[in-house]
Amino acid sequence: MISVPIRDSAGGEAGVYEFDPADLVKGEVNRQLLHDAVVMYEANRRLGTVQTKSRGMVRGSTKKLFRQKGTGRARAGNARTPVRRGGGHAFGKKNRDYSYRLPRKAVRSATRMALLSKFQDGQAVVLDDWKCDAPKTKTVVAALKSLGVADSSVLITTDGIDQNVYKSARNVAGVQVMPASDLNAYSLLRNRNFVVTVSAMDSLLGRTAEVSA
Repeated sequence: MISVPIRDSAGGEAGVYEFDPADLVKGEVNRQLLHDAVVMYEANRRLGTVQTKSRGMVRGSTKKLFRQKGTGRARAGNARTPVRRGGGHAFGKKNRDYSYRLPRKAVRSATRMALLSKFQDGQAVVLDDWKCDAPKTKTVVAALKSLGVADSSVLITTDGIDQNVYKSARNVAGVQVMPASDLNAYSLLRNRNFVVTVSAMDSLLGRTAEVSA
């Protein structure tokens, strides 16, 4: 069993959250799968919008510059050859789609493994509730300082879309807010710390939380 203290926005303890690692991952965390998932997400972010002209796209005559023999010079073709200034590229770059997709089960498993690794590495904080009645940046900043995660990147996960939390944290550098339903391995691994509410963690585990005061 994994037991982590439940913290309030002031940094105090409000109970203990317990769950079985087997509820997330059956077996060990597969680092290769996590690597593959990160590479996939990074590849899908690439635009691939690049274009250079090949020798067939460069303006100019196709006529041979001078005859093949008898001049004493090296033989040459037309002026659009890649070896001449102003010529086309030998292997011109073209627009390319770098995106691809791992199997759905692999992506789901990678997300669960990344989530478990946060708890195993001591980088996860379980929060009772944000208690943001209105969008106020200073409320989130003060809470992150109390939780001891304000000095590095933080992923905040809520149960559903919480507009107050999102609007309060969107201007804070290094802070990302995401509902539990959109959680993925890339967002978990690229942020140093992970702050999740009790209700969001219950949603991720798909069961009733075991909380003891």
